[in-house]
Amino acid sequence: MSTAIENLRAAQERAATVRPKVGGFPYLAEALRQAGVRTYRCTVPAGASLYVTDAGPVATQTAPIVDGAVDVAPWDEAALVAAIRADQAGRTGYPEFVSACWNAGVLHYEVDLAARTCTYYGALGDSYTESYPHVDI
Repeated sequence: MSTAIENLRAAQERAATVRPKVGGFPYLAEALRQAGVRTYRCTVPAGASLYVTDAGPVATQTAPIVDGAVDVAPWDEAALVAAIRADQAGRTGYPEFVSACWNAGVLHYEVDLAARTCTYYGALGDSYTESYPHVDI
């Protein structure tokens, strides 16, 4: 196992121990940033993520949301913001959050850990950027 993978896994494990159920994403993001992750990008329908780290890039794969050819939902910023707020309030877990993003027309999202932003992208050039707060861990 590479140093990049070891660092990523250790950061994810650390985040799991310190993040609260409500408002937990900034804790995950800070643990990743402290471990040398610069950005990460999730390709929503594929369930794939790419972490760009100081030790090298790491790809991860979870179960894809789609199987075969499917229509992409139209961009629905209100539904996306509702999905983000539900996640922030601890009403959904990550799988439900990603599914709600997909249903809102999100194809991928990218987190910039230095800028503390998450930008969500649709198929036709739509995007929505939200900042998240700094936390100390």
